[in-house]
Amino acid sequence: MIDAEAFIAQHGTPIVAHDAVSDVAMGAPRPDALEDANDDGHPEDHNQHDARSHARSWARGKAKRSGRSWARGAGAKGVAASKEGPSDPCDEDACREAALRLLDCADRSSAALLERLVLKGYDETVADAVVARLREVGLVNDEEYARSVVRYCAGRMLGERGTLLELSRKRVDRELSQQVVGEAREAGVFVDAAWELGRSVAARTAGLDLQVRRRRFWAAGGRKGHSPDILRDISHSLFDKDA
Repeated sequence: MIDAEAFIAQHGTPIVAHDAVSDVAMGAPRPDALEDANDDGHPEDHNQHDARSHARSWARGKAKRSGRSWARGAGAKGVAASKEGPSDPCDEDACREAALRLLDCADRSSAALLERLVLKGYDETVADAVVARLREVGLVNDEEYARSVVRYCAGRMLGERGTLLELSRKRVDRELSQQVVGEAREAGVFVDAAWELGRSVAARTAGLDLQVRRRRFWAAGGRKGHSPDILRDISHSLFDKDA
């Protein structure tokens, strides 16, 4: 078991006192990738995002210099307009390029990336092979992505249940989700997030009737997916002392 300080030192988990964070990855996408933007992204650390962007740019640059480069392929036929779907659903080069454009917009889990490629009209077998190769070269990393989602959820003051729901929404594997959430729980991340939420509600409701303050705190805690036991302790500490 690791403590909160060790967890934060290892994974960079921020506890941020704000209610909402834009669900879009940092950094403007390339103009030809704007059509691929959607709400699957989440805020990332600047250095990590820059490193991924650099890796993808390097992959494309190498492709121009080497006909044997897998990252793009010299025989690429080009990508058809997304609104009409690909001209050839089995064109692996075009599918690969579509995947890289999606990753330029936002990091994704392998399952979410596969789903988007299939929805774009690519053959599922081809798309699965492309995603598998992207995992091999490190451009898709489900464990790293899952931890970044936990950091995002902690910043939004979500609890354990709320974080698991967010991981599920982003198509992260259930077993992996439980693993990273378990680590965060042991580190006290969700308790810290609940206290941040409690202090935020207490500050916003100062001067109101005590029952109103309690009710708003419990409502906020429920929406964020916090454990009733944690909420009860915090409610007692923050509000019952004023009774």
